[in-house]
Amino acid sequence: MTAFLSPRRIPLTVVLALLVAALVVPFSPAVDKPEAGGQLKLNLRTRIETFKGSGAWDEAAIVKELPARETAILICDMWDKHWCQNATKRCDALAKKMELVLKAAREQGVLIIHAPSECMDFYKDAPQRKRIQEVKRVEPPNERELTEPPLPVDASDGGCDDDQPVKSFKAWTRQHPGLTIADDDVISDNGAEIYSFLKQRGVKNLVLCGVHTNMCVLGRSFGIRQMTKWGIRCVLIRDLTDSMYNPKKAPHVSHDEGTELIVQHIEKYWCPSIVSSDLKK
Repeated sequence: MTAFLSPRRIPLTVVLALLVAALVVPFSPAVDKPEAGGQLKLNLRTRIETFKGSGAWDEAAIVKELPARETAILICDMWDKHWCQNATKRCDALAKKMELVLKAAREQGVLIIHAPSECMDFYKDAPQRKRIQEVKRVEPPNERELTEPPLPVDASDGGCDDDQPVKSFKAWTRQHPGLTIADDDVISDNGAEIYSFLKQRGVKNLVLCGVHTNMCVLGRSFGIRQMTKWGIRCVLIRDLTDSMYNPKKAPHVSHDEGTELIVQHIEKYWCPSIVSSDLKK
């Protein structure tokens, strides 16, 4: 064996071939250009009733890593205009902040779903709309039996905090123009349609933002209640949402405090929340 490995017994051409093979690394797209999308490190805030039946809830923090490719962000009802002027102004401010977060999330491989309810006609020819319409429907599972007490704020007057009372009407025609709809995004306001798309793409986690927290974000067919009952793990971005609440109604706190009470309600009974900076890392 020793004689066989002797350099004098190995032809020079073979030696050169072995040297070349050792020095040259074959090109591999998977190695040289890794696929976008790793782990999202989220600081989840939730509420626990430490002593059951006490009615006292404690804030709890949990750090959770979610695969970016198994996570989607859903933008709820960020319309171009609202019948309540103050709601429109707050939506304008949210859109500016939200746009930067969505851009960062896309770069990490997160799917973006635009859900401006009652505006599908505006997007009927958009490829982002057609893409999700073409998905084969997946029958949702039997709903989980989940309940909650009444919301902590009274929005029986519609929740508008304008100085002058105004009657509600359909003021919106499209999503807020300050939010980019990228080529790989999708558009839908149908919960069953969105559920089917999530299942097709292997998405298990749905991060919600938009308006209004106590109404559409919770109650739409694609909202936190329904998606949670169907087994989708939901997360609310608490600094990218706003409520319909008039401080003239109970519990007679400021608008921002009313929104925070609703966020805490969601953390108790439905899902944890995060801040948008978690998605920029």
